[in-house]
Amino acid sequence: MPPDAHAAPPHGFPDALVACVLDDALEAGAEVYGISGLQGSGKSTLAAQLVAAAQARGLRAVAVSIDDFYLDPPERQRLAREVHPLLATRGPPGTHDLALACDTLDALRCGRAVAVPAFDKLADRRLPRPSWRCEAADLVVFEGWFLGTPAEPEAALQTPANALEREEDADGRWRRHVNAALARDYPALWRRIDRLLFLQPPGFDVVPAWRWQQEQALQARDPSRAGMTLEQVERFVQHYERVSRQALRTLPGLAEAVVALDAQRRPGPLRKRGSAAARR
Repeated sequence: MPPDAHAAPPHGFPDALVACVLDDALEAGAEVYGISGLQGSGKSTLAAQLVAAAQARGLRAVAVSIDDFYLDPPERQRLAREVHPLLATRGPPGTHDLALACDTLDALRCGRAVAVPAFDKLADRRLPRPSWRCEAADLVVFEGWFLGTPAEPEAALQTPANALEREEDADGRWRRHVNAALARDYPALWRRIDRLLFLQPPGFDVVPAWRWQQEQALQARDPSRAGMTLEQVERFVQHYERVSRQALRTLPGLAEAVVALDAQRRPGPLRKRGSAAARR
């Protein structure tokens, strides 16, 4: 890993770019502005900066992550028993509480105060409801690693994407389930996004290093709690690879705005490409 791979932008995205993205959201009249980006791309950082910039302009703004709607371990273990063992791992389509996600975004869109869930990644569980934050918003910044990504054609599922699929999903049952969930269940959530920005990396190959940096940051916040090793992270990201590659193929042409990132996560300019009507 090169020494400068730690995050660029190391202190967040440039203020000028954040201002351009906020203007893009406000000019479009977006109540829910989506930020889609592969693991470690900086989408949570950009979401936090957008919220701060919106609040500085007198707006009520809140960041919401699709990660906070992961199913808890008991529900994923049920899927692992009934469908496929790989569904015990959080993250891929089919491992989210979509009803809760849709209800939360709908309530926030109405401007009323709502309890927003939070997921503890180190503990691998959703925090108890009494600890959820209560928010009301004029602008919701909704971020997630595969927001807006469409399902793949059935024929594309035949060839394994990586060692995980070859060795642990030889019959394709897991990837077919994930793809079917993406096709059937997630469009209702995507329709709640008024405008979508894609943080476009140079390719999937940068993702393992980016995700390892993210894991190190999580562990640094609480050294008393065990996180994943590098080897575990490398296996973990394989659960996301197929859908990530589908995002890379499709989102540059579907998202209403795109910011290209280089391997050190340095961003290019905001590029706009149209309205949400085309995406839907």
